[in-house]
Amino acid sequence: MITARGQLAASLDELCAAQPFETGWYFKDLRGGASANRRGDVVVPSASTRKISILMAALRDVHAGRLALDQRIAIESRYQISDSGCLQHFRPGSTLTLHDFLVMMIIVSDNVCTGTIADLVGLDRINELCRSIGMAGTTHRAGIPTEDYPLMPPGQVPPHDVGRLNATTPADVGHLLEAILRGTEDEAAADRLGSTPALCRYAIDILSWQNLIARLPALLPTGTKVAHKTGTGGNAVCDCGIIFQNDRPLFVLTVYTYPVPRVLANGEPGKAVATAHIARLSRTCWDALAAPS
Repeated sequence: MITARGQLAASLDELCAAQPFETGWYFKDLRGGASANRRGDVVVPSASTRKISILMAALRDVHAGRLALDQRIAIESRYQISDSGCLQHFRPGSTLTLHDFLVMMIIVSDNVCTGTIADLVGLDRINELCRSIGMAGTTHRAGIPTEDYPLMPPGQVPPHDVGRLNATTPADVGHLLEAILRGTEDEAAADRLGSTPALCRYAIDILSWQNLIARLPALLPTGTKVAHKTGTGGNAVCDCGIIFQNDRPLFVLTVYTYPVPRVLANGEPGKAVATAHIARLSRTCWDALAAPS
C-alpha cells in the first residue's frame, strides 16, 4: 500500500513496467496540486475517451443556442453500424432527446449517439474546441471509427497507424477533465470551454453515471464517485476520469494502454489484463491520496 505522495509516480511506473504492453498515464492530485505523467504527451488512439470532448463541444453548442437538450433527434440506420451501445438495436425513426443521446454516448459508449452528435456538431468544430483549450495532440477524424485489426498470433500486435485514427494523449484528456471541473465553479473557466458552470456540472453528472466500471472504479471502495469515460478499440484499452472522495474531487487519472495484443504470450486475453492493470493503477492512487474513512 502506498502511503506517501512522493512515492506515487514511481509506484505507478513500476506497475506499468511489468506489463507486456505500453502504458501512458497522466495524474493530478486535486488537493495537493502535484501532477505527473508517463508518456503523457505520446499520441495514442483515443478510442471512446474522445467522447468527453464531443460532449463538451455539444454543450458549447447548447450554450450558444445551436442545439437544445430537449430537442428530439431521430435514430438513423446509417449510424447503426457499430456493436458499441444499445441504439444499434432500436428501430430507425425512433426519436430521443439530445439529453438522451448525450447520456447514452457516455454511460454505455453508444456509437449511434456518437456518430449522430459528431455530425450535428461537426468534426471541425469539435477539433477547434480541443485546439482552443490546448489539446494539441488530439484529433477527431471520424464520427464512428470503422477501422478494425486482424487477429494476430499470441504475443503479437496488429500493425497500427495512429495518424489515421481518432487520437489523443493522456495529458490532453487529463487537462480537459481538469478544465471541466474548474468550470463547475468558475464562470471564466467555463467560458473558456464555451460553456457555463451549470453545463459543466451537467457534464460531470453524466460522466459519473458511467455504466462501464471495470477499470478506474473497479478496486475503489463501493460507492466511490468516479466521473469517467472508458475506451476500447483495436489494440487500445483506456479509461480517463475524476475520482472523488466524500463528494470532493480527489485526483484525475487518465490511462492509455497501447498497443495491447489480443492474446498475450501466456494465453491470457490482452484486453482483460489491460483492464485489470488500469484498475490497479487507480487503486494505487487512491491508497496514496485518500483520507482514512
